[in-house]
Amino acid sequence: MKFTIRIWAMLLALSLIASPVMAKGKKAEPALYPISSVLVDRHADIVRPSVVNHFLVYSKRTSDAYSVVQTDVDNPESTLRKLSATHLNEALRFGVALNNGAIGYISNRMGPVSAWMRQARGDGHIAIGNLTAYKGALVPMNLHASYDGRVWCFDTTMEKVLQSRAITQFADTAKHYELLAQTWRFYNSNNFQHKLGYKPTKSGVLSKFENPSLFIFDRSSSQMTMIPNGVSGAVSPDGKRIAFVRNTGGNYDIWMQDIDGSDLVQLTSSKYGEFEPAWSPDGQRIAFVSNRHSRGDLLDTSIYVLDIGSGRVQRLTNAEDAADGAPTWKSDHVIIFHSNRDPSDAQGDTVSRWGLWQVEFPGEQ
Repeated sequence: MKFTIRIWAMLLALSLIASPVMAKGKKAEPALYPISSVLVDRHADIVRPSVVNHFLVYSKRTSDAYSVVQTDVDNPESTLRKLSATHLNEALRFGVALNNGAIGYISNRMGPVSAWMRQARGDGHIAIGNLTAYKGALVPMNLHASYDGRVWCFDTTMEKVLQSRAITQFADTAKHYELLAQTWRFYNSNNFQHKLGYKPTKSGVLSKFENPSLFIFDRSSSQMTMIPNGVSGAVSPDGKRIAFVRNTGGNYDIWMQDIDGSDLVQLTSSKYGEFEPAWSPDGQRIAFVSNRHSRGDLLDTSIYVLDIGSGRVQRLTNAEDAADGAPTWKSDHVIIFHSNRDPSDAQGDTVSRWGLWQVEFPGEQ
């Protein structure tokens, strides 16, 4: 009996010694490249950075409001301009930086949801898109533009139920933090709402929703072009090409074509998900988000860079369980992105807030 008690006591002691290691999980991997915090606010979510020239624009959510903020990319704590609500219950989201200091954004001020551009000078706000978008027949999300603001794109659902949900949730400051930053999930029936477990994004895991459509608007000609089955569009800096995400059989990949409709090319082909493409300033590379390393896990995503000419893919970030997303190029070798990393333990822990981070990486080896 005493021997049994002694053995039990030894096992208990060993379990107590091992439990901190077990609870904490395996040791965090060292960063592939230097990672640093750019902007974190413990009272707000900061998402969807957009950089052109020295302008950094991001979207901000507090407990009672959505706004769009413009700062100097080298001094992100400063505020050059802040676009806040001017009408009751107005929300401003999906901020876009332009090279002359103008700011793109989406607002619900007109009742439905529509895209706008705040002029670089004065107080003018220009509607983006034709009357179909303006009157609410389209509900734009994930706004993007060429550097000069001539060509714009956004995605939208064609399902009436989802359209209504998009309008209703647009100003909802209680939206779960995951859904706030991973907006491509809205169009997937497996992932559009917060729950304890998700199906992976991989080939064969199908969505019950119809795929969204991507719309491209050329302000110089007022031409609106639709690309079926497109989301998270990104216009090249010169306005001549567009990269976007397409869902085929449950698998999300990056595609590219010229704005005039020619040269449609599939750029990635893993069986897991690739999302949120972003052009490099020289138009030769595309940064994107993927969960290929986590086998389709929604909440474990990293930043990658694709060289368009060679097809070479380079992984830049690698924190376990972190959801890195929405990359934008600060320079040829620095990318800013949003993430739920813990500022006190960037490689090993996450928090329930989004902040801005950056990764510095060398050129192709």
